[in-house]
Amino acid sequence: MATIGLVTVLYNSDDVLPGFFESISRQDFSHYILYLVDNSACEQTDNCIAVCATQFAVTSFRHIKSGGNVGVATGNNIGIKAALQDGCSHILILNNDIEFDQPHVFSRLLSIADEKNEPLIVPKIFYYDSRKLWMAGGYMDKWRALGVHYGYNKEDAEKYNQPKHITYAPTCFMLVKKNVFDRVGLMDDKYFAYYDDTDFVFRAIKAGFTIYYEPALNILHKVSSSSGGDSGFYIYYSARNKIYFIRKNLRGFYRYFSLCYMFFSRLAFWLKYNKQGKKKLVQGIKDGFKLKVEK
Repeated sequence: MATIGLVTVLYNSDDVLPGFFESISRQDFSHYILYLVDNSACEQTDNCIAVCATQFAVTSFRHIKSGGNVGVATGNNIGIKAALQDGCSHILILNNDIEFDQPHVFSRLLSIADEKNEPLIVPKIFYYDSRKLWMAGGYMDKWRALGVHYGYNKEDAEKYNQPKHITYAPTCFMLVKKNVFDRVGLMDDKYFAYYDDTDFVFRAIKAGFTIYYEPALNILHKVSSSSGGDSGFYIYYSARNKIYFIRKNLRGFYRYFSLCYMFFSRLAFWLKYNKQGKKKLVQGIKDGFKLKVEK
C-alpha cells in the first residue's frame, strides 16, 4: 500500500500544533509518516510535541531538528529527503497552521493520485477565522511574476466547486508524487521563505506536470500565524525573492515587464512603510539582484 510522507516545518509553531495533530489523528488512512522538521528546536517545543502525540493518536512521526532556523525551503527539503529515503510514494507538503475536519482527506488524495494519475493535488482552502476563501485553485501570472488565487477573500460559491487543472497553487497543502521530485528536484534553498513554493510549482509545470484542484476537500488556514504579515521579515524576503524568481525563471518581455511591475508596486508600499520597513524593502531589492542564478 502507498505511504504518504507528511512534511511540515516548525518555527514558533507551539500554538497551532494541537489543532494540527488533532486533524491528522482524525484521518481514516493510517499509512503515513509525519515528519516534523524543527527550525526552532527548544525544550518547550519538544514538550508540546510530546503532549500532542499523547493526546492525539498519530500513526507515526519523526521529530527532526534542523539545527537552527534554516528556512522553510531547506526545512521542507530535509523532510522530503527523509520521506523519500523511507520509501514514501507520495509527499504531502503542509503547513502546521492548518486544520481539516474531513476524515477522508488523505485517502481521497491518494485515490485521485492513483485513479486519475494526477502528480500534484491541492484542496479548496478557507481562512480559519472568517471562513472566506483563501484559495480555490489558481494560475501563474507571468506578467506580474505572481501566483494568483481564484476566489481570494471571497465567499464560497458554486463556481469554485468544479474540479480542474490549474497552473498555480501554494504548497501549504499539496500532495506530490515521488516522480515529480525525481524530475524537477527539490525546493530551491536560496529562497529561505516566500516564493520557494512558487518556484517549485513553476518548474513542475514547465516540466510537463499538472496540478489538480479538488474542491470537495476543504482545509482551514491560519494565514500568517508564524510570519507576521507585513513584518520586516516579510518585506525583505518577499521583495528579494520576487526579483530572484524573475531573474531565474522568466525571459523576454515577461522578465522586463514583471521587473518594472515589481518596482512600481513596491514604490506604493515604500511610501506607506516606516523607516525600518523602507530600509528592509531597499535591502531586499538589492539582495534580489545579488543572488546567484544557477544556469
